[in-house]
Amino acid sequence: MELDIQCEEMSPSRWAELLTTMKSCKTIRLDDCNLSSSNCEDLSSIINTNPSLTELKLNNNELGDAGVEYLCKGLLTPSCSLQKLWLQNCNLTSASCETLRSVLSAQPSLTELHVGDNRLGTAGVKVLCQGMMNPSCKLQKLQLEYCELTADIVEALNAALQSKPTLKELSLSNNTLGDTAVKQLCRGLVEASCNLELLHLENCGITSDSCMDISAVLRNKSSLMDLSVGDNKIGDSGLALLCQGLMHPSCKIQKLWLWDCDLTSASCKDLSRLISTKETLTEISLIDNNLRDSGMEMLCLALKDPRSKLQELWVRECGLTTACCKAVSSALSTNKHLKVLHIGENKLGDAGVELLCQGLMHPNCNIQSLWLGNCDLTAGCCATLATAMATKQCLTELDLSYNPLEDEGIRKICEALKKPSCNVQQLILYDILWSSEVDDELRALEESKPELKIIS
Repeated sequence: MELDIQCEEMSPSRWAELLTTMKSCKTIRLDDCNLSSSNCEDLSSIINTNPSLTELKLNNNELGDAGVEYLCKGLLTPSCSLQKLWLQNCNLTSASCETLRSVLSAQPSLTELHVGDNRLGTAGVKVLCQGMMNPSCKLQKLQLEYCELTADIVEALNAALQSKPTLKELSLSNNTLGDTAVKQLCRGLVEASCNLELLHLENCGITSDSCMDISAVLRNKSSLMDLSVGDNKIGDSGLALLCQGLMHPSCKIQKLWLWDCDLTSASCKDLSRLISTKETLTEISLIDNNLRDSGMEMLCLALKDPRSKLQELWVRECGLTTACCKAVSSALSTNKHLKVLHIGENKLGDAGVELLCQGLMHPNCNIQSLWLGNCDLTAGCCATLATAMATKQCLTELDLSYNPLEDEGIRKICEALKKPSCNVQQLILYDILWSSEVDDELRALEESKPELKIIS
């Protein structure tokens, strides 16, 4: 049994009702429910008396250190079987870390701990690392984003990594680490016996100086499948160093996020080689990099390579125009694997989308999700888009937000949605003006097609 409630104010009567339900739940999710430390006292009792409970998610609640202390009393009981604990943005401080350390040391069932968006600080997380080093700790996933960590945390983290072969996922994004600390962390990861699968280092103050060390992790940890270094100023020179590790035969990367990394079209030669030859790579994000049309054309050539297995490509806000759309269309008509294309916030224009639709409607194209928000589109391209929607049954998600489509364009989209052959299940239309008559048509469409969700 699963309890999943979000964004609900808890009255005393409602809380009492839910407590009865929780006694037999395997999963309890109560994000954004205005819970406090007093609720945690009740939850501690649930943890203690419900041995089937394996996941507890309490993100975005004002639990505070006192609330976590109550929870941990339940977590430390022998009957507790909790495996996943989410406490993101719960107003915790370093004071909570001593209590959580006790849980890590004594509760081998706990495999996931998510405590990001809390002011734990370096001192607090050092205490958590002590708990990780206990032989009883079997932690596999540790999320420490936005925890106000500094470079001083790395020594403790490396010591924990050395003693924790079970660890598979480590997220340290949005902490002020810097190159020196990241280099030290990477050397620790190379030496550690853990088979790390996910490493997130977004917005950690990384430059090209760290990239050789990250590349060494990619070469030496064939288990690493998910790497995110977005929002770091690594530049084209850093990307070239990363690609040395990414292209190594032992690297099995699947998901690579490089958004806002100061990349230009000069990086696209290396990226193209990666996309065309690294058959494990299924998802790449290049959002907010200045790739320009020339860079995108190189990426499209790579997508046409039979060896490419890429399924998701994110190139939003990359300085693209109509000029690259013929190449994108050709790639869509060739690549059978690509399922998600985020190409919004580029000046494609109506002419560009007309070209894209040619590739979209090709029998080889298997696109399921297409994002065209803020692409300078008007009603002029909507007839072609409508034809694609009605004929391409694999297309289930379409984003046309922030485009001045007006009544004329939305009505054409509506006509496509009415057709039985149209499989679009989610249509995103943020910040588009239309009349009350068109609004009535959209609502009527949602009523007639329960599987359709229009988000505006």
